[in-house]
Amino acid sequence: MTDTISASTASARSTRRDPSASRHVSPPPRARWRERAADPVFNIVAVGMLVVAIIAILYPLYFIVIASVSEPSEILNGNVWLWPQGFTLEGYTRIFSDATILRGFANSVLYTVVGTAISVATILCAAYALSRRDLYGRTFFMLLFIITMFIDGGLIARYLVVRDLGMLDTIWAIVLPGAVGVWNLIIARAFFENNVPGELREAAQLDGANDFRFFFRIVLPLSKPLIFLMIMIHLVANWNAFFDALIFLDDESKYPLQLVLRNVLIQSEVSSAGGTGALDSYAAAQRLGELIKYGMIVVSTIPLLIVLPFMQKHFTKGALLGAVKS
Repeated sequence: MTDTISASTASARSTRRDPSASRHVSPPPRARWRERAADPVFNIVAVGMLVVAIIAILYPLYFIVIASVSEPSEILNGNVWLWPQGFTLEGYTRIFSDATILRGFANSVLYTVVGTAISVATILCAAYALSRRDLYGRTFFMLLFIITMFIDGGLIARYLVVRDLGMLDTIWAIVLPGAVGVWNLIIARAFFENNVPGELREAAQLDGANDFRFFFRIVLPLSKPLIFLMIMIHLVANWNAFFDALIFLDDESKYPLQLVLRNVLIQSEVSSAGGTGALDSYAAAQRLGELIKYGMIVVSTIPLLIVLPFMQKHFTKGALLGAVKS
């Protein structure tokens, strides 16, 4: 017995001394960093390309910000490229004192909130129903959705439908025609098929839960990455939309902010930005128009820059939904 214990002890000691006999242990962080730094040429090229991409994306945004507080003459002369020149806040003063622009901002918030709520709710309900294998005719219904991705009646047919439904010059003409994005519906359907097993629904039914309770109490809490992904997609789309408002709205008091901004960019006159009053000269009007143009771009971008970072974590989880089966 003593010989057996001694042999076991010796074997354990030899195992501790022999690295090859021990279990593989991952190298410490410093060693991993050294392995990555073993190819300096690759690291330099990769970091350089990343820096160039970051500059290419961020500098246009930065230029708009400094241009909005610089004299337009300095911008035209090419003196504004790193720091603002001739600092002025006159453009922002005119923007926030103009009732038309503020009303356009409020309209955009209303259209975005209502449109996003309708789109997300519709897509989630339709996608879950289409993901149920016991839905009779689900292949036929899915085919109807997919056909709309390839065949469209065109602008005239769409306008006639909106007109005949009595939705012209109303909020519903903005939020209803494009409420259901078929591509987003396919992504949501794939998520429900891969992440909500039928066994879970059967267990809920045994506990007395009907389909509505199962959907709202179990399915939706499990679908937070999908929900936030849909919210982000439709927030950006609804906030930046202006074409439907251009076609279906006649009352300028219902114009969204993006349509007001479009008028400023095209006409480059103060009257198109909301009628801020008569000016002494055409040059002064052009100067103020440029300040308002850059300022409105900044103002229209700030809400998305504030909201989206708080949803970034969920967006990262939901970016590959439907692409890889979990």
